[in-house]
Amino acid sequence: MDDRKKELLKEIVENYVKTVKPVGSNSLCKKLKCSSATIRNEMAMLESMGYIEKNHISSGRIPSEKGYKYYVENLMKPKDLTGEDMLKLQTIFSNKELKVNDAVAKCMEIISDLTNYTSVVLGKSSSDNLLRQINIIALDEQKIVAVVCTDKGVVENKQFILDKNTNVEEIVKTGDMINKMLVGTPIDRVSEKLEFEIKPIIAKKIKDYETVYNIFYNAFNDFLHHNTNIHVSGRVNLLKEPEYDDATSIKRIASKLEDESFREMVNSIDGNEDLKIYIGEESNFDDNVTVIKRKYKSGGEEGTIAIIGPKRMEYERVVSLLNYMVDKIEGAYDGRK
Repeated sequence: MDDRKKELLKEIVENYVKTVKPVGSNSLCKKLKCSSATIRNEMAMLESMGYIEKNHISSGRIPSEKGYKYYVENLMKPKDLTGEDMLKLQTIFSNKELKVNDAVAKCMEIISDLTNYTSVVLGKSSSDNLLRQINIIALDEQKIVAVVCTDKGVVENKQFILDKNTNVEEIVKTGDMINKMLVGTPIDRVSEKLEFEIKPIIAKKIKDYETVYNIFYNAFNDFLHHNTNIHVSGRVNLLKEPEYDDATSIKRIASKLEDESFREMVNSIDGNEDLKIYIGEESNFDDNVTVIKRKYKSGGEEGTIAIIGPKRMEYERVVSLLNYMVDKIEGAYDGRK
């Protein structure tokens, strides 16, 4: 990929993002100061390399998934936000009455309106809910229910079917012991405490300790899963994009936005990266979308924010908006009591 091909690919991506029309050689000649023959030859090479592809209804070319990825990783540059964009977000940062998660949700609503994409906030409290009590209740010889209660009055229960050889009385008795060791623990630290502090203790006391451990571990994971706050704005925005102009595409995307796996997709940022861009197939959501995600952590709260749009997305603007928002939110709340 030499400099001219890079410049050409950048122009094709950015032109297609703006116009939603395949890009022809004539429109690029003046911009790149090359002859039409040179542009056509370079475009043919980019196509053979897999960075652009021919649109069926036009002689022009559009970026391929590989082309978008190369653009994001090598050609995209941060875009300065307009004063209007910043002003709309600053009204949220300056509101001292808003809690972190509420401020994040309102900012993402604004970003959804500014970009016409779908926004998601998946937030969880890192300190608000402390374990008040967990009870293991035997329903019969093979069935039990674990009831989790927090100091905020949140209650969840989960049923378990035990193996025939499991001693239910021993499970209930061990549950009472574990309950005493966990009371007062922040909910999001329970799994860690179970693994490193409690598991070694119960392993010495009961034979079937793995069964008890798994019951508690699964009960708390289920609790966290159901009590994570999710806020989606602009669901219909994505459906208005030209890529989804037929009933089949609209139905497919709409059903995915409502599916339970949608929550898991948003929450699965790889590694420790602050920001991650998933294009097409790698989004694990839909082959024709891009998902841009970033984590936030401020004022004792943490979570994930995401923008979902077409692969033909304004990448530079979305990245700048998310980074600006997170930086301002963290600066506004980290010093507050």
